[in-house]
Amino acid sequence: MVDLETFDLKGGAWLKLRRSINRAERDGLVFSMLAPQEVPDVLDELLTVSRSWLAAQNAAEKGFSLGTFQPGYVAAGPVAVIRLEGRIVAFANILSASSEGDAFIDLMRHMPNTHRGMMDLLFVRIMEHMKGQGFRTLNLGMAPLAGLATHRRAPLWNHIGERIFRNGERFYNFKGVHAFKSKFDPQWQPRYLAVAGRGMPLASLLDVTVLIGGGLKGLLRK
Repeated sequence: MVDLETFDLKGGAWLKLRRSINRAERDGLVFSMLAPQEVPDVLDELLTVSRSWLAAQNAAEKGFSLGTFQPGYVAAGPVAVIRLEGRIVAFANILSASSEGDAFIDLMRHMPNTHRGMMDLLFVRIMEHMKGQGFRTLNLGMAPLAGLATHRRAPLWNHIGERIFRNGERFYNFKGVHAFKSKFDPQWQPRYLAVAGRGMPLASLLDVTVLIGGGLKGLLRK
């Protein structure tokens, strides 16, 4: 969770991020936030970006913990986009709970090998925009298996999960997701899966993994 009320890129701690987004803008990347009524006109472009991203990741659409690219869903709220020479090269759809002042980023897709600072620019401008709209927080989503305690008394699952986090890049970009979101100094909050029974909750973990991976076929593609 990013605290938008205190978010500010001033100061030395943000120097590297400022340089990244300034370079991106000098190289022609342009941010804009599309209102829901504007999204249907660019759905074909967004779908092209989405399919290119999935192909580069050799992945199927996720589920359960993330939304999927469905035109009606994407067009139901605002969408932040990055354009290069007028063409959309990255986007993120935004969900909000206006009564509480909290906003959420769900789908994040981009054209592969476009610009190193592209997603930095997208996220920072989303934060600035939502802050300007009076939102209090921005939820960046999860960093799976990050932050598991591995002290001597920690459960066996923690040690296994931490090993997957360190060595499971073939299946998911665990370390990359955590490193990218850490750039924005979020307040990390733990999320738990509670299941009944003794020992390792293997059946439940498999069920959740299959749900997130879009079924066995989607999981095995990776």
